[in-house]
Amino acid sequence: MRVLIAAFAHTSHFHGFVPLAGALRAAGHDVRVASQPGFADAITGAGLTAVPVGDDHRLLEAMQEKGAELQKYSADIDLSRPEGFDWDYLFNLYDLSVPYFYSVINDESFVRDLVGYARQWRPDLVLWEPYTFAGAIAARACGAAHARVLSASDLNAHFRQEFVERLAQRPAGQRPDPLREWLSAAAERHGVAYDEELVVGQWSVDMLPERFRLDLSLPTVGMRYLPYNGRAVVPDWLKEAAPRRRVCVTTGSTGSSFTADPGVLHSYLRVLAEVDAELVVTADAAALAGIGPLPENVRVVDFAPMDVLLEGCSAVVHHGGNGTWSTALYHGVPQIMVPYLWDTILRAQQTAAAGAGVHLKEGEVSAEDLRDSVARVLADPSFLDRARALREEARAENSPQDVVSALEERVAAR
Repeated sequence: MRVLIAAFAHTSHFHGFVPLAGALRAAGHDVRVASQPGFADAITGAGLTAVPVGDDHRLLEAMQEKGAELQKYSADIDLSRPEGFDWDYLFNLYDLSVPYFYSVINDESFVRDLVGYARQWRPDLVLWEPYTFAGAIAARACGAAHARVLSASDLNAHFRQEFVERLAQRPAGQRPDPLREWLSAAAERHGVAYDEELVVGQWSVDMLPERFRLDLSLPTVGMRYLPYNGRAVVPDWLKEAAPRRRVCVTTGSTGSSFTADPGVLHSYLRVLAEVDAELVVTADAAALAGIGPLPENVRVVDFAPMDVLLEGCSAVVHHGGNGTWSTALYHGVPQIMVPYLWDTILRAQQTAAAGAGVHLKEGEVSAEDLRDSVARVLADPSFLDRARALREEARAENSPQDVVSALEERVAAR
């Protein structure tokens, strides 16, 4: 069968597709990846065929204009406190996300070209990144089956269900739905009628282990997460075993408050270095070096392939990003998390509740808190035991090859 993957140009949102795309190709299926033109090198670097569509998105410009306001509705999300997610919160989430996020990465040129290519190539299945709604429109326009591929907690569907329920309770004439209004207009330009399937797909491929998934009663195919970090070369210092326990400290693509400023990060690392371990820090090495020397057990690198690095680590300190979290889970590494954006708090809570890590609150964690948490995780073997137990759960999920068979069956049934 022909499979078209639709993903807006963002590495962390694309990397999760690569193992499944490889399995589809190995099974004899034709796979192509559609994204903005500037992302073609990342796609071909993964050994896949790129289909540039539309113009390069201007998400960075939109975030510079409204990023701080959007963050009010994407930060500090704690589902254990549902009272915080009332009608005003949900409406404002969509009222800002539609013009400054969704419609920016799914602009008219992207939707138009993706639909045009789908109608010409005629895929049997469209797999789409959960913010790339253009993929659902293109699938409906050409008659293909379609599914989202999830690599993070499905807050999109969770908040959509909450919003639709509250919307129905509002008085007639007072039921604004920014997402439906925009998505309906985008779809109708190509002869596609709106329904909620354009938001959540006909089904989803979910790379989170079952215990970490939200219970949303949506059709789902589970899939084992396999780490992919893009083009990577194992550096010389990672070719040999570490002389002592190794702890990874990574700032990720967004970071936390204490990692955003090199001066603050430098001061935290000096305290954290009191732990008896080698600290490998992925950050701006030049910026940290310009501030001053760090203790001898701190190694700062601009980049390290996370899959290779975490394989030999005894713990990882990070902001909760899905790539780092999933890779640590895959290798059975205890996690110290300082989360604050989107679903990172939920995963930190779940990981801590499972006994495989520590959740520290963003904005409230001191350097001493961080040091003591790392020392605690290294000293208490139960963290490693639980992390390894979760690793076995994660690896027991369907392999990408298993998922290919499930996709074949679902497409054939249509």
